[in-house]
Amino acid sequence: MPEYYNRYSKLTKDGQVLEIIPFAKISKVGSDVYLTYDKSKMRMDTLSYKYYGDPNYGWLILQANPEYSGFEFSIPNGVELRVPYPLDSALSRYESSLNIWLNEHTE
Repeated sequence: MPEYYNRYSKLTKDGQVLEIIPFAKISKVGSDVYLTYDKSKMRMDTLSYKYYGDPNYGWLILQANPEYSGFEFSIPNGVELRVPYPLDSALSRYESSLNIWLNEHTE
């Protein structure tokens, strides 16, 4: 498992975070985990801990499920949720998508 991953590192310029934080699509792979979301038993931090061994990657699970606008509380009970898995692969897929966005939108 990687040490702390700073998802904003590529989005800073002169020490300032860019105003626009892009949505980076995380491609699907066969190792991704699909589960039925249960609001009464699940939170992004606990899912992150369960699948990644670290509670700080809930944002990555939200990125993989863009239909819920990046907000944990907008996820309806009983829907299928995708957990990009394993963590190293998920972060690599996130970075690839982010790099494509950066190449298209920055100088």
